[in-house]
Amino acid sequence: MGQTKLQKFIFTLMMCFSMVLGMTIYNMLLNEGLHSQFFAHLLKDFWLGFIVALLLDIFIVGKIAKPIAFNIVNSNKDTKPIKIILAISSCMVVGMVLFMSMYGAITAVGLSSMALKIYPLCVIRNFIMALPLNLLIVSPLVRFSFSKMFAN
Repeated sequence: MGQTKLQKFIFTLMMCFSMVLGMTIYNMLLNEGLHSQFFAHLLKDFWLGFIVALLLDIFIVGKIAKPIAFNIVNSNKDTKPIKIILAISSCMVVGMVLFMSMYGAITAVGLSSMALKIYPLCVIRNFIMALPLNLLIVSPLVRFSFSKMFAN
C-alpha cells in the first residue's frame, strides 16, 4: 500500500512492527510462558528483532517475495485486489519465517550447530502462527489504519 516512497515505508514499518510484536509475544509464550518479567523481556527482545526484520523486509524478502507473488497472480485490470494482497502477504510470510526463524534459533542457542538442529522446528512453529496472524489480524488492521492515516 501507499503511493509515495514515504507512504510505502510507513506501511512497511506498520506491518513489520505489528508482525514482529505478535510473533515475539507468541515465541516468548511458547519458550518462557507468562511470568512476572514477561513485559520487561518483551521490551528488551522486541527491538533487535524488529530492526533485523525491517532490514530483511526492505533489502531481501520484499525484493524477492513481490516478484514471486506477481508470477503467481497475473496482475491486470480484471484481477481482484484481494488476490494480489493474499499472494504478496503469503510470499512475504514464507520469506520472513525462513529468515526470522534462523534469527530466533541463533538468539536462543547461539551461533552453533544446535541452531541448525532447532531451525526446522522453529520454521514450522513460526509458520503456523505467522500466516494466520498476517492474513487474519495484522494485514487487515494495518491496511485499515493506513487507509485512515492517508485518506484523501
